[in-house]
Amino acid sequence: MEAIKKYFPGIDKEQTARLEQLLPLYQEWNARINVISRRDMDNFVIHHVLHSLSIAKIIAFEPGTTIMDVGTGGGFPGIPLAILFPQCRFTLVDSIEKKIRVVSEVASELDLKNVIPVRERVEKINGQFDFIVSRAVTSLPAFINWTKGKISGKHINAIPNGILYLKGGDFADELQQIKKEKRMYNISNFFEEPFFETKKIIHIW
Repeated sequence: MEAIKKYFPGIDKEQTARLEQLLPLYQEWNARINVISRRDMDNFVIHHVLHSLSIAKIIAFEPGTTIMDVGTGGGFPGIPLAILFPQCRFTLVDSIEKKIRVVSEVASELDLKNVIPVRERVEKINGQFDFIVSRAVTSLPAFINWTKGKISGKHINAIPNGILYLKGGDFADELQQIKKEKRMYNISNFFEEPFFETKKIIHIW
């Protein structure tokens, strides 16, 4: 938690308490249902929680913002963001039943009433959202195709509605294929840990 408190000094007691509960909760659930690799569990706060919260370094979601987390896995980046933005609604989507079960149980344990877990393929999700977030579930062009028509046209935030995609490595070829407006942020500008050296947030709108 030291890293989170360092980078997010303004979080309140309730948010801190919920963030502190994440590691023991995921340790317990991961022992039953393997959704996070053992290596990543050893670096859980940095690799999962802080990585998810990097999105909060480029946008403070306004109350009432709707966010869909596609391919959420065990609940990242959706659950840490839902803790940070309790007045926003997060729909966490994954097609794998065991992963959504973990998301549901963790959200229930933390009493996160702003989290809606959904077991479904994203193409079958109805409705629109202000933002769609994800952690590198597929190539960017494929992801844009999956989520076509699911971005709301009503903007209430400081940056345009769109996709906020967490990705690492070299994906210049993927970016060249995208004809939409886009901006890339280096997470290493926000966090000093070596894990973030090649990690980016791509905003596409």
